[in-house]
Amino acid sequence: MSGGTVVRVGERELSLSNLDKVLYPETGTTKGEAIDYYARIAPVMVPHLAGRCITLKRFPDGVQKTGFFEKRCPKHRPEWIPTAVGPGDRNGDIGYCRFDEPAALVWAANMAALELHVPMAIAADLDTPLAMVFDFDPGAPAAIKECCEVALWVRELLAAVNLQGWCKTSGSKGLQMYVPLNTPCTHEGAADFALAVGQVLERQHRDRVTTIMAKVERPGKIFVDWSQNARFKTTIGVYSMRARPEPTVSTPITWAEVEAGAAGGAPLKFTYADVLERVEQFGDLFEPVLTTKQSLPTH
Repeated sequence: MSGGTVVRVGERELSLSNLDKVLYPETGTTKGEAIDYYARIAPVMVPHLAGRCITLKRFPDGVQKTGFFEKRCPKHRPEWIPTAVGPGDRNGDIGYCRFDEPAALVWAANMAALELHVPMAIAADLDTPLAMVFDFDPGAPAAIKECCEVALWVRELLAAVNLQGWCKTSGSKGLQMYVPLNTPCTHEGAADFALAVGQVLERQHRDRVTTIMAKVERPGKIFVDWSQNARFKTTIGVYSMRARPEPTVSTPITWAEVEAGAAGGAPLKFTYADVLERVEQFGDLFEPVLTTKQSLPTH
């Protein structure tokens, strides 16, 4: 690429372009700043991406324009970015990008792939999710406060069967809870269990919670999206930027922050600058999701 800025990331050399291009007009955030964020967050983010089939969502014209998903890893990728065969489409198997090193994040950010969407399974074993996910999606006027309340109810139900979860903001309107498994499990088993938990809450709080996807069911309620556990689904990656008016990030939070959120405290919205500060202060709050071994109840 002529006129590019050449940088070294680890052992890799990359040519970056249009670093001054504004991708977030409301805040003036440039592509160079997005690339810098991904380079700096890589040490904690890469372990959550490594070995997985990553779906890119690219915004070459900035977040005010509709972006596009890219599952198939671009042909023009560097030879050091491996691909992995993942859930296919009508044209057969798809070779997804694998992001196993920091330079891969920098390469993706240079293509304005602001959002990285990640499956629950690694490419080497697509049928075994390593975690179960609850995606709490608020129907207005419900918002993050109500998501936090529902997350606390789910935590209580999980505790009854000796399961723990870790929460992160979606970086958009909602909240997600990951329940690490790292033991044999099926996507169907994870989805069924997540649905069962959602249905218990639906019965207990009919005016507050729904497990039904239809939009008509959702105003003022939290949709507990259990279907994110399907084999072909992805969830926004932890530490991924989001294509919102501000450069917010899907951010791990503590249970104390969830409790404060439920009590109507801080709105739990974090920009990339906030996240870099938090990682410096707390390290990777999501690290236990990679290492904690738990099993879903079988009855």
